[in-house]
Parts: sequence; C-alpha cells; structure tokens
Amino acid sequence: MKRFDSKYTLILVVLLCFSSGSCQLRDAADGYPDTPSGNFEALWNIMDTHYCFFDLKQRELGVDWDAVHDRYKALIDDGMGDFSLFEVLTKMLGELKDGHVNLYGKYDVGRNWTWKTDYPPNLSNDIRKAYLGNDYNIAASGCFYRILPDNIGYLVIESFSNTIPDSKLDAVLSWFGVCNGLIIDIRDNGGGLLTEAEKVASRFTDEKVLCGYIRYKDGPGRNDFSKPEPVYVEPALTRLRWHKPVAVLVNRGCFSSANDFAVRMKTLPGVVLFGDRTGGGGGLPFSSELPNGWSVRFSSAPMYDANMNEIESGIDPDVPVSMSESDLAKGMDTLIESARRWINGMIINP
Repeated sequence: MKRFDSKYTLILVVLLCFSSGSCQLRDAADGYPDTPSGNFEALWNIMDTHYCFFDLKQRELGVDWDAVHDRYKALIDDGMGDFSLFEVLTKMLGELKDGHVNLYGKYDVGRNWTWKTDYPPNLSNDIRKAYLGNDYNIAASGCFYRILPDNIGYLVIESFSNTIPDSKLDAVLSWFGVCNGLIIDIRDNGGGLLTEAEKVASRFTDEKVLCGYIRYKDGPGRNDFSKPEPVYVEPALTRLRWHKPVAVLVNRGCFSSANDFAVRMKTLPGVVLFGDRTGGGGGLPFSSELPNGWSVRFSSAPMYDANMNEIESGIDPDVPVSMSESDLAKGMDTLIESARRWINGMIINP
C-alpha cells in the first residue's frame, strides 16, 4: 500500500472530506486478488493502516487486532460465497463496536449500532411530538420549533444531514427573541454534516472559543498521527446570535456530528447539557474499496475535546437526567422539564 506523500497532502484530503462526510483512499486495496482470502486480507490491512482507534478499543474493549486477524482468517475459504464472506467480514469489523465502521456490500450494509441500542433511549418520540404540538414551525427538514407555554423556546434538530439556511436560523432566533431561554433537543440525532453542526453552534458565541483538537493519520503505523491541531467555535459575526440561557438535550442516540455539536456547545458560556452520555463517533470517517468492489468506511482522524479527552465514546452531560416512568405515564418528558426548571431559575449552578 502507498503511504501519504506528506502531512500536508493528507490535511488537504481531510479538509475536502469535511464537506462530503467521508473520504476515499482509492489505492488502499492495491495488490490483493479478488478472492475471499484476498478481500479479507485487503480489509484487515486497510483497517490496520488507516483506522485511528486501536489503542482506545484495546483499552476499553480488549480488542487485539492481530488476534482478530487470526481468529477470522480461520473462517475464510476461497470457495465461500458472497453472503458468507460478507457475514464474516462484518463480524470482524463489529469487534471494534464503532458506528463509523461500515461495510457496503451488494445486498446489505454491515453496521454496529450498539453505541445506541445497548442503552436506555431517554426519549419518547410521541411525547416529544406532544410538546411540539400541531402548530409547530419548520425551519428545514427535520428541524422543528415552537415556544412553550412558559415562554421558553424549543428547537428540535433531528439530523445534521440537511442544510439549515442562515436566513432560516436568523428567522428562528428572531422568533425566539421574546423567550427567557432556549432548549435545543438533539436526542437521536445520528449526525450528518460537520459544517451544519458548526454553523448552528456559531450562533451561540460572540468570541472564538477553543472546543477541541483533531489529529490526522500521517503514516501506516497504528500510532502514526500528526500533532493535535486546535478546533474552534467561530462566531457568526454577520448573523443573529443568541445570548440567553441554552439547554441542550442529549442521549445515546447523538452520534458523529451531533456528538461534535455537543462538544462545541459544552464549551460555551450559558449552555448546559441535560440528559445521558452521547453515543460518540469522534473520528472523521474515511472510506476505501475492496478488490471485489465492496467499500468500507472507518474512523481515521481522531477528535478530542478542549482538554484533549477522546470523544469517540461519547460526551457526558452537565446534568445527568433520565426519563422517569412516572413522567412517561403522565405524558411528560423528564429532560425537557429539567431544562425548563433550570431556565426558569429553579436549578442553581447545575
């Protein structure tokens, strides 16, 4: 496999990836035959050379990537069919329990959703719809808002996959101008475009704020990374910005760019995160192709918070809150109600 010519070539590639959500390393499977064993070795080596969380997965999950190779290699037979090969390769990647690691075959997508499904949801979509009511406003696809009866703005962002125009964000914040505070509900937001998360966060600061760091893979070794480069929340200086209290509601369903949004918002003054630990997804995704044409997506550039803590496994809220059975029975959302009490001054220094 070819190495990157320089750190600067890789940085250019990574910058291009921010606009597309992932990037492809087209030559990563060169030299491997299109056989089950060739595709297996190609996949294992692509991950071995470019995946960025081997140390973290070994610490947290006990993953030994060399041992994984030997264990799954024993299951490969050059006479096996596509379905059997896909199953073995998907299970091998599943050892990493990384939501950004996906295998795209002819008939299916190999994925791991345990970052979300192994935990309480802390969200009832029916109850959330009841809070929005029937007269809610729509800012963009998957982005809804209204003013709650106690004069608190409520904004739901279900995904960052859809563009929210700056003019729409101006209109939303202007609509909320009479409110005492704002609740931003990103529960079960599985991510999307980093640029959208950045754009929304930029409306909640007047200053450039350090929110984290990113490192780039700059060699084939498992620990070949560049020095940490700072990441900032940049204020949208020419646009309408919010200066009142903000509560951000999070749960395990917050992943990828929603995880990044939580990191950004947590660094800003006047912002408090309520709920459960986010689902994580703190690695910028790249992709590569196997000899048989299947593609694999994986985390290749690790991201960190402002204290250089890894964010791959999620972000802790400022105020841990779980949905209570008694509230559910009454059609109430415990997280929304906790955020309302804080904004209304009933929670001091959360």
